[in-house]
Amino acid sequence: MSTMKNNFKDQDHLYSSWSFSKLMAFFFLLISISYLFYSLRFVSHSYDCDQTPHNPTITHHISFNTPSEEESTPPFEELTNISHIVFGIGASAKLWKQRKEYIKLWWRPNEMRGVVWLEQKVKTEAQNEDFLPPLRISSDTSRFKYKNQKGHRSAIRISRIVSETLRLGMEGVRWFVMGDDDTVFVAENLVKVLQKYDHNQFYYIGSSSESHLQNIYFSYNMAYGGGGFAISYPLAVALEKMQDRCIQRYPGLYGSDDRIQACMAELGVPLTKEKGFHQGHLRNHIWSHMTSFFKPKPLNSKTTSSPVPALTTNSKGQFYPLHRFQL
Repeated sequence: MSTMKNNFKDQDHLYSSWSFSKLMAFFFLLISISYLFYSLRFVSHSYDCDQTPHNPTITHHISFNTPSEEESTPPFEELTNISHIVFGIGASAKLWKQRKEYIKLWWRPNEMRGVVWLEQKVKTEAQNEDFLPPLRISSDTSRFKYKNQKGHRSAIRISRIVSETLRLGMEGVRWFVMGDDDTVFVAENLVKVLQKYDHNQFYYIGSSSESHLQNIYFSYNMAYGGGGFAISYPLAVALEKMQDRCIQRYPGLYGSDDRIQACMAELGVPLTKEKGFHQGHLRNHIWSHMTSFFKPKPLNSKTTSSPVPALTTNSKGQFYPLHRFQL
C-alpha cells in the first residue's frame, strides 16, 4: 500500500515538473514571437532619407527655412557725412555785419544744413544770402529767470539753440553741432571724428578751453560753445523734452555752455572729449599756433572779433585758404 502511495507521489511530481517546463517554454516562445514581429515592423518602417518624416515635430524642424543672406544681414547704413550734420549757430544782431564773414569761410551752400539764430531781425544783403545759412529769430526767453550779475541773459537764448533747431523737423539728422558766429569749422575733420561714434546713442562731444583760467572758473568737463560741440540726435530729443524745466532750476549760471552741461548732468551724459574742438581765442599771428599746437586735426576754432578773417593769413601777411587746415 505504501508502495502505491509513493508511485502516485512520483507521478504528481513528474506532472508538476513537466507543467512548469511547458510554461517556461511557452513564455520564451511568446517572447521570441514578439521580438520577431518587432523586428519585422522595424524593417518595414525603415526611414527613407529622401522622404518627409512622419513625425510632425521633426517635419517642422526640417522644413524650417534658413534666412537668406540678405535677410540675415542687417541693413547697410552709410557712414556719417556732412548731410547728416545740422549746424546751430548762435549769433548777435549787433555784430552780424562783421561775424557773417567768418561763417562764409567754412559754410558750403547746397551741401551743409544749418541755421543762424539771432535775437532780432538784421538787414540782409541779396549777394550774401547764397553764401550763408538761413537766418531765424530765437523764441522769447523772458519767462526764464537769470540771476548772474556778471553775465548776460542772452545765454539762455543761445543754450536753447539745439532744441529750437531740432523742432524744425529736418530729416536724416544724426548730429547737431553748436557753435558761435565767430567759430570756424573744418568740415572734413569734423565728419571724420563723428564717424567714430554711434549716432543712435547719447553723445555730448566737445572739449575744454585752451585757457586754464576759464577751465578753473567754469569746468574742465564742460564743452565750450566757442569751440563748438556735437550732440547726437537721440540726446537732442531727450534734451528738448526737459531743457526748459532744467534751465529754470539754474538761474545763477553764467553762460549757455554751463547750462547745457547742467542739463547733460541731469540726463546722466558725461562729456566725450575730442581735442580738435578749440576754444582758445587766437589773436594776431595765429599761423604759428595752427602749425604748433593743433596736433589733433582741428575740427573748428574760435577766432577773434577782428573784421578781417584772421584764419586766412600767416605771420608774413600771406593769405592761406581754409582748406590748408584740413589736415
